[in-house]
Amino acid sequence: MDDFEYFVNKVNDFHGHICTGIVLGTRMSMAALRYLAVDPHGKKKNLICYAEIDRCMTDAVMIVTGCSAGRRTLKLVDYGKFAMTLINQDTGKAIRVTVNDYHRSEDMEETKRTIMAIPDPRLLSFKDVYVTIPENDLPGFPRKTATCSVCGEQIMDGRDTEHNGAVLCKGCANGTYYRVISK
Repeated sequence: MDDFEYFVNKVNDFHGHICTGIVLGTRMSMAALRYLAVDPHGKKKNLICYAEIDRCMTDAVMIVTGCSAGRRTLKLVDYGKFAMTLINQDTGKAIRVTVNDYHRSEDMEETKRTIMAIPDPRLLSFKDVYVTIPENDLPGFPRKTATCSVCGEQIMDGRDTEHNGAVLCKGCANGTYYRVISK
C-alpha cells in the first residue's frame, strides 16, 4: 500500500466516505508535507495549518497533517477555496497549496479517477508564503483570559472586546449565533 492509499483509508475511517474533497485534501496535504520535508508518518508536533474551506477537504488535511482545532494547530479561514497553508514552526517555512481547475463530471467516481491521474504539478499550485501568527493564536496555554461583564462567561485567547470601558465577549458585543430559550 502506498502512502496516498494509506492516508486516504485513514481519512475514510474518520470521515466516513471518500469523495473528491477527501482525495484533493489528501493530495494537497501530502504535497505540502513533502515540500516542508516532514515525514507524513512521523510526529508533526510543530505544524500549523490554515484551511480555507469548511468542507470534506479539511478533514483530510486534519488527518494527514495531524493538525487539529483542539490543539490549536488547525485554523479555519473559510474563503470557500480548496486551499491550505502549512507552516513548519521549527523552520519558519510555509507553503500555500491550491487546486488548479480540472474536469469535473456528474459522476463522482469518474471525477476522482480524473483527479488521481493528474500529476501534482498540474493539479496543484504552490506558493512560498510568510504567515504572521498572532500570539493569541499559538498552541499552548492561553496567553490572555477575561470575563465578560454581561454574561459572566470566561473569554480565552484575546477574543474579548472592550465597549465603553466594559469587557465583552463577541457574542454580547455583536450578537450570538444562537437564541437562548431557557435558563
